[in-house]
Amino acid sequence: MKGESDGKDTALGMTVGAAAETAGVSPKAVRLWEAKGLLPPAERTDAGYRVFTDEDVAVLRFIRQAKALDLTLAEIKDILDLQRDGAAPCGRVTALLDSHIADIDRTLADLRQLRRTLVAARRAAQESRRRGQDAVVCRIIEQADRS
Repeated sequence: MKGESDGKDTALGMTVGAAAETAGVSPKAVRLWEAKGLLPPAERTDAGYRVFTDEDVAVLRFIRQAKALDLTLAEIKDILDLQRDGAAPCGRVTALLDSHIADIDRTLADLRQLRRTLVAARRAAQESRRRGQDAVVCRIIEQADRS
C-alpha cells in the first residue's frame, strides 16, 4: 500500500482524507463524527495519524445516508449504539422516521394555514384599496415603518 505521507492509504488502512473521500463526506465530518462517538476511536500510526478501515467507511456511508433522511447525529448515534450492542435497530429507525414524517406533516399543515392567512390578508387589502381605504395590513406596516 501507499505510505502515510501521500494522504491516501497506509499499511494499516486509510487516512481520514481517503476514508472521507471513499465515503463521500468531508474529512471535517469524519473528525466530528468520531469526536461525537458515532465512530469508534480510530487506530493511529506511530506518527499519530488516524487510520480507518473498510468497516469505518461503511459506518461513514451509513451516517451520510441517515443524515440525508434528516436524522440528527444523536439519533444516528442511538441507532449505531443499538446495533453495536447486538440489538436490531429497525424498530427504532422506523419510530424515528415516523416521528420525522409527523413533524413534516405538522409543518406542512402550519404552512398551509399561513398561506390561507396571507391570501385572506392580501384579498382584504385589495378590497380596501378598491373602496379607496387603506387596508389594515398596510396601515400596520406603514406605522411600523415610522417607528
